[in-house]
Amino acid sequence: MQDITLSAAVRQNLLTLQSTADLMSGVQNKLATGLKVNSALDNPNSFFTASGLNSRANDLSTLLDDMGQSLQTIKAADKGIQTITDLVETAKAKANQALQTQSQYERKTFAEQYNDLLEQIEDVARDSSYKGKNLLAGDGNDLTTIFNEDATSKLTIEAVDYTDTTLSNGLNLSDLAQGQGGATAFQLEGGTASFTLTDASGQALNSSSTLSSATGISTTNTLTLNDGSSITATLTGSTLGVTAGTTVQDLLDTINGIAGVRAEFDEGTGEVTIISNEDIALQNSVSTTAQLVSVNATLLATTSATLAGTGSFEVGDTLTLTDGNDFELGSLEIEADTTVDDLENFINDFNGVSASFNSSTGRITIQSDTDLSLTSDNADFNADTFTADTDGVTIDALSDSGFATDTAINRVVDRLNTALSNLRSQASEFGTNLSTVEIRQDYTKTMINTLQEGAGLLTLADTNEEGANLLALQTRQQLASTSLSFASQADQTVLSLF
Repeated sequence: MQDITLSAAVRQNLLTLQSTADLMSGVQNKLATGLKVNSALDNPNSFFTASGLNSRANDLSTLLDDMGQSLQTIKAADKGIQTITDLVETAKAKANQALQTQSQYERKTFAEQYNDLLEQIEDVARDSSYKGKNLLAGDGNDLTTIFNEDATSKLTIEAVDYTDTTLSNGLNLSDLAQGQGGATAFQLEGGTASFTLTDASGQALNSSSTLSSATGISTTNTLTLNDGSSITATLTGSTLGVTAGTTVQDLLDTINGIAGVRAEFDEGTGEVTIISNEDIALQNSVSTTAQLVSVNATLLATTSATLAGTGSFEVGDTLTLTDGNDFELGSLEIEADTTVDDLENFINDFNGVSASFNSSTGRITIQSDTDLSLTSDNADFNADTFTADTDGVTIDALSDSGFATDTAINRVVDRLNTALSNLRSQASEFGTNLSTVEIRQDYTKTMINTLQEGAGLLTLADTNEEGANLLALQTRQQLASTSLSFASQADQTVLSLF
C-alpha cells in the first residue's frame, strides 16, 4: 500500500483505532478465559509462580484421593474388629453358659458352638478387605498413607492377623476338643424256679421255721449252691450246714448272698422262688440226685420281657443315669411290668445317649457322646458270673470336650478376656489412625484451596475491572471512528473544487 497516501489526520485516527482494537482484543480474551495471565508472555513471573502453585495443588489432589481410599481401608478393618469383638463376647457368653451347667452333653454342645464362633471370626477377618488391602489379614497388608508430594510425611499402619484365631500374636484362641463318645453293652438274661418247704404233715413252713423240719432235709444235711454244671462246682459263700437252729430265713439269706441271685418266699404257701441271671442249682448233700431246685437262665429275647424276671432287677429298684460330672440325667423305678422296651426307651430319652436291644443276644448296647453310668440301688445289678458289679454299666468316652471341667472353662474365659482386651486396644489404635488420616485429609483440602487461591491471585482477571475497560474501549473506538470520519470529510472537500 505504499502507493496510497493518507493525510496525517486520517493516519493518526487510523492508528488510534488499531490500538483500541488491540486493547479490546486483550480485554475480551481476559473476560473469555477469566485469566489476566494466559501465558508467559503476559507476565512471566506471575505465570510460572502460579503454574508451580497449581502443580503442587494437583499433586496434593492426587494424594487426597489416596487418603480417601486409606480411610475406607481403615473403616473396613474397624468394622471387622467391631464384628469380631461381638463374636468373641458371644463366645465368652457360651463359656459362661457352660459354667452354669454340670451336664457333660450340654457342655459338649456349647464347645461345638464355641468352635463355630471361632470359625466365623476367621471368616469376618478374611472378609474385611478393601480393594485388596486387609488390615486384619497379617503379612503383606500394611497400609502406608502419604501426606505430601515428596513422601516425607506419611503414616504406616501395621496389619494384624485375625484370620487364624490360634496365632499367639493375634487372638490366641484355639478350637476346643469336641469330645468323642464311647459305647458299651450289657446282657439281659434270667431264669426262675420254685420249690415248696413243708413239714411231714404237709404244713407249709414260714421264714422262722427250722429248716430241718422240712421234708427231705435233716440236721445232717448240707445245702450248697452251684453254677448248675455239677454238684462240686460250689459257689463261694453258698454252703449252708443245717443244724437244729438253722431257719428258712438262713436259707433265704444264703441264696441272696450270691451276686445275681435272689430268693422270694411266700409265707402262706412255703414256696421258695429262686431268680438268677445264670444257671444255678440248690443241692442237698444227701445224694447227687437230691437237688432241691435247678434254675435255667435264658436270654430275654423280646422287648416285652419283664426285667423283674432276672437277678439284676427287683421291683422297687431305681436305675439312675449320670454323666462323668455326676450330673443326673434321670431315673427309672422298676415295677413288676417294667419291660426291656421300657428300659430302652428310658435311655433313649436323653440327648447324646442311645440304646438298642438285640433280641438274638439279649444285649442292650448303649452309645453316649460323653462319659456315662447306669447304676442301680440293687447291688446285684449287672452281676456277671455270680460277681457283683458295683459300678453298674459305664461308658468312658474316648475324649472329653474342651468344656468338660470348670477349670478348663475358666481357662478359656481368661483367654477370651485377654482377646477382648487386645481387640479393644487394636480398635483404639485403628481409631487413632483413622482420625489422623481424616485430619490430614482436611488439612490437605485446605492447603489445595490455599494454593489454588494464591495461583488465582496471580493469574485471575478482575471481571468487573475488565468489563469497565471493555466499555471504555468501546466508547474510545466509537469516538475514534467518528474522528476518522471527520478527518476523511476534510479530504473530501477538495473534490468540490472540481
